[in-house]
Amino acid sequence: MSHRPTLDFMLYDWLRAEQLTARPRFADHSRETFDAVLDTCERIARERYAPHNRTLDIEEPRFDGETVILPQATHEAHKSYADSGMLSAAQDYGLGGMQLPYTVEAAANSFFAMASVSMGSGMLTVGNANLLMIHGTDMQKKVFALNEFSGRWSGTMCLSEPQAGSSLSDVATRAVPDGGDFEGDPLGSRYRLKGNKMWISAGEHELTENIIHLVLAKIPGPDGKLIPGTRGISLFIVPKKLVDTQGELTGQRNDVALAGLNHKLGWRGTTNTLLNFGEGKYPVGGRAGAVGYLVGRPHEGLRCMFHMMNEARIGVGTAAAMLGMAGYYASLDYAKNRPQGRPAGPAGKDPAQPQVRIIEHADVKRMLLAQKSYCEGALALELYCARLVDEQHTSGPQASDEARLLLEVLTPIAKSWPSEWCLEANSLAIQVHGGYGYTRDFPVEQYWRDNRLNMIHEGTHGIQAADLLGRKVLMESGRGLQLLTGRIQDTAERAARRPDLAGYAHTLEAAWQQVCDATTAAWATGDPGEALANAVPYMQAFGHTVLAWIWLDVILAIPPGAGGAAHVGRGAAAGYFYRYELPKIAAWLSVVAARDLTCARMPEEAF
Repeated sequence: MSHRPTLDFMLYDWLRAEQLTARPRFADHSRETFDAVLDTCERIARERYAPHNRTLDIEEPRFDGETVILPQATHEAHKSYADSGMLSAAQDYGLGGMQLPYTVEAAANSFFAMASVSMGSGMLTVGNANLLMIHGTDMQKKVFALNEFSGRWSGTMCLSEPQAGSSLSDVATRAVPDGGDFEGDPLGSRYRLKGNKMWISAGEHELTENIIHLVLAKIPGPDGKLIPGTRGISLFIVPKKLVDTQGELTGQRNDVALAGLNHKLGWRGTTNTLLNFGEGKYPVGGRAGAVGYLVGRPHEGLRCMFHMMNEARIGVGTAAAMLGMAGYYASLDYAKNRPQGRPAGPAGKDPAQPQVRIIEHADVKRMLLAQKSYCEGALALELYCARLVDEQHTSGPQASDEARLLLEVLTPIAKSWPSEWCLEANSLAIQVHGGYGYTRDFPVEQYWRDNRLNMIHEGTHGIQAADLLGRKVLMESGRGLQLLTGRIQDTAERAARRPDLAGYAHTLEAAWQQVCDATTAAWATGDPGEALANAVPYMQAFGHTVLAWIWLDVILAIPPGAGGAAHVGRGAAAGYFYRYELPKIAAWLSVVAARDLTCARMPEEAF
């Protein structure tokens, strides 16, 4: 099954994406050009990605001592994606781009996430190049970013280290000036890096002729010691192979070496690596040290890198939503065709009666409806955030600033909520299949394994929760939270004017008030230890309420009295969410508001 009808409804009936063509940047576009992009991506995903999803799961990347070997299908898929122009979809015409709205770009990329998420569609490469377009020099944009947008080179982000993980303040990779004239290199101030990076997706492969690593490292102070904390972190371009100012390879390999491949539960088609920088395996100029070029100013690396990380978090949320959607469609198809059991009641006790398909059982409908409410709701959330990106970049000053702040508040939800609840959707898809779902004869077990990564990478649940409650709802005197409150109230007010939706409007307003009250209560003592002790339950309640708002806003786009199975299905999914899911927030928020320390005070030895 295809999610294209759902995508069309959300893009055009709900988000009014066609209205973006009234803005100068998108004036050459129309619904026809948007649809052409969606058609192309859907076709490539169907022909080049989906048929090989199981192959990638079985034939893991392997290292022969010199190169990482991937299935031929991966090379062909990467070429098709690069040839489509999607790597530079949002860039200026003058840079070879299509000047597409990010809303359309995100929608188009959803096809690849659903068809074969671990084959990849260039998310990190695009994020890497976009970062350089904002923070890089003109030469860095020309040499590195443009070659990434063309698909000639690919990109990574190198943050974590074996001893530090997500604790970036403990980064130990060092960067020292490379000789006396290190500031004279036209590619940027030149440094030598030494250190190790862990969990680097696509860190080594032969899909492109070069790999551009963006690496966080610390420049030693005058005393030769690393500056403690995140203040000392800088950002560097470290190419796998050295290049000249024309973007041509010099023939010299940089001192970046593959230390090992990580063998993962899922996402097996994407190489995940441990990289050694500057160990001397590939000495440059006769000495150890990977050559890197400073991006931006010294000690501002984390600020630059967060630009890429925030984009990646929306991408992770979309991937989670589409993996959930893939499982939903697979289990829906199975439920429609699998006969088992008989209906409840006297008639069902007659063994002579034929079996019914399992979709006729109420509990199977419950599991299918839960999946639909999670996955379509998550997709709507990601598209809404993508629309905010377009607002931030192409609307007037006030609307742009509001979009920026709303994105700040919603990004932790956009990453965390789909990664938790669309994983639950995948679990339900297995359950619908019964024992068959636990076998490799059906794809749903792979969807679950692939989706399990999304709660971890680009910031775990705990990190997202601490960011939300500890920073995002407080920033700029809580203005982002106030803006979100305004959006939710606007939706509720419009829904209250419709008799069929007024009940949802009142429920939503009451739920959001609980969230706001719990936010205040969590910080009542001003003690971060107390406030953040239950940050994850807070984020779960916040996320559920945001999804309830999104669902209400979506079904407001359905005209009153409109028929059709698709509209009935959307209405039922929203109803399920309000009746079965939204009531959960009271339990989550009770420990938040009480600043309950049951978990925080648990002594280690008592475990």
